[in-house]
Amino acid sequence: MDLTLHVWRQAGAATAGRFVRYELGDVSPDMSFLEVLDLLNQQLIGRREEPVAFDHDCREGICGACGMVINGRPHGPRAATTACQLHMRHFPEGAEIWVEPWRARAFPVVKDLVVDRSAFDRIIQAGGFITARAGSAPEANAIPVPKGDADRAMDAAACIGCGACVAACPNASAMLFVAAKVSHLGLLPQGQPERAQRVLRMVEVMEAEGFGACSNHGECMAACPKEISIDFIARLNRDYLTSVFRHQPSEEGPDPAEG
Repeated sequence: MDLTLHVWRQAGAATAGRFVRYELGDVSPDMSFLEVLDLLNQQLIGRREEPVAFDHDCREGICGACGMVINGRPHGPRAATTACQLHMRHFPEGAEIWVEPWRARAFPVVKDLVVDRSAFDRIIQAGGFITARAGSAPEANAIPVPKGDADRAMDAAACIGCGACVAACPNASAMLFVAAKVSHLGLLPQGQPERAQRVLRMVEVMEAEGFGACSNHGECMAACPKEISIDFIARLNRDYLTSVFRHQPSEEGPDPAEG
């Protein structure tokens, strides 16, 4: 295959970026998109030019590191597919492909296609954990969990934290990511002690990081490589409002009869 790549090149967050055109030949249809970038970088290094910076790790669709926008869509044109699992056979011969980083204020560009997604880490640190001692693996039936709750918790736990939901949202909202993390723990018995504080803290940090508000466009679900449902956002909203009302101080003050 012969391809034309238009790749976003940017030296850093403080510098302006631009698309640079590259011609590639002898691309195998069985190559993944990241392997095409590897091929491009080999040629750039051979010409003593600066290679394209991009994130990658497992290349198996489970780490979430390979985030990039391909032809205007996070992770590319294939549904439920990460960029590392996107193969060139899904593009026509002679295709022109535009590659750029996530576009969100909360994800500043580090270099080229690499963005700083540490905002997600800070949201997780705010409440995405349980204090219950896990220890060794418990006996499977020691804590009964309804089948429906277990299935929904597993669906939420499928989130790989790639940020495609943010990149796809016109408001750059992180609600689907936060909803998945809140719901994963909130549906299980081990997550109940911190359930109210968890949602309050994680939403507070999400807003402080500069992510936009959710306006129910649904683009986040369409772009999610793990097909996480926006139903989890509704669940997050219910948990959040319940927690806000429970933690509001009473305007009437303490009951004198209780004193």
